[in-house]
Amino acid sequence: MGHIDAEILLAQPRGFCAGVDRAIQIVEEAIAQFGQPIYVRHQIIHNARVIEDLTAKGAIFIEELNEVPAGATLIFSAHGVSAKVRQDATLRGFRIFDATCPLVNKVHVEVTKFHKEGIKVLMIGHAGHPEVIGTMGQVDSDIYLIESVQDVEHLSFSSLDRIAYVTQTTLSVDETQEIIEALLVRYPHIIQPKKQDICYATQNRQDAVKVMVPLIDMMVVVGSANSSNSNRLKELAARLGVDSYLVDHPNQLAPEWFVDKKRIGITAGASAPEALTQQIIHQIKSYGSRVVKTLPGIEETTIFSMPKGLVS
Repeated sequence: MGHIDAEILLAQPRGFCAGVDRAIQIVEEAIAQFGQPIYVRHQIIHNARVIEDLTAKGAIFIEELNEVPAGATLIFSAHGVSAKVRQDATLRGFRIFDATCPLVNKVHVEVTKFHKEGIKVLMIGHAGHPEVIGTMGQVDSDIYLIESVQDVEHLSFSSLDRIAYVTQTTLSVDETQEIIEALLVRYPHIIQPKKQDICYATQNRQDAVKVMVPLIDMMVVVGSANSSNSNRLKELAARLGVDSYLVDHPNQLAPEWFVDKKRIGITAGASAPEALTQQIIHQIKSYGSRVVKTLPGIEETTIFSMPKGLVS
């Protein structure tokens, strides 16, 4: 095998965002207060390590409400749920705590408001992602999914239709901008969110990758395969011209990736724990890498409060 003697550069910011921190804390507090098991609808966040840890502590992750016994405590995941799921859960009389990220909730409020005003809503996002299902499920009609610029070309609204757009919070900032520009060309009268729906953490992590790419030969993104924001970081680095890998466990690393690389960049998606990032750094160092430097970057200070009824 070739020579490995590389420097590791760490992106700042990386890893957990405020919404993820809060969601995990809600599950842990619920278990502490009400005992196990606590039921969580969908993975609380998209990270295998976190799901493993919380399962060991007494969380049970389910997809359908009929898997939850009567009288149980139920938590909605950080991705949010549709109005129907919320209603069904309430009717079944569960003790409910909502771990929906407040920034996802903001988009739910926008959608509901537009709908009440008779405005048709276009949701820019990825089909099948739980956040998209939850957001589109806030209303029962007149909401349409846009995944690409091509989708914009197939729309058939008239200039008389009142339309607005919202977006998933974890998209590629650049690709979303292209879709928004295409929408504005086609429908100059479209209503835009007051502030972009892509969240601060998604934006900051993508910006940090852009700063890092000119300095490195390859990028390792720590995150699970089903994590939207982690995938966007990997795609961004690849699009900017460096080999890019998404890993969720040290055993997914291959020593040959690092041969003859001088500088290795590491970042982590908003749902990846720092302990996992450190294990992955440790593994890469064992191949012969030396120095680890953290690049300067934004210090995030956002903290979201806990739901009523849960002490923290």
